[in-house]
Amino acid sequence: MDIDNLVTMANSIGDFFQSMPNPQEARLGIAQHIGKFWEPRMREALISHLAEASSAQLHPLVREAIQEHLDLLATKKMVARA
Repeated sequence: MDIDNLVTMANSIGDFFQSMPNPQEARLGIAQHIGKFWEPRMREALISHLAEASSAQLHPLVREAIQEHLDLLATKKMVARA
């Protein structure tokens, strides 16, 4: 997985949902979109990327959405490791 490409895609999703008037609904929408349309390896790579210093390029709303709704995004394999 090319993390730069994943960050770009995630940031585009964040840009779209940022226009929502309710930030809580926006974060949920981001998590649902990523959970529904991204395959597990993509989600795992993005979640793992949050711990890296280079994750500063990630849209703040996307970062918040991932952290807040990790249960929607984590695969069974990732949950087992936690």
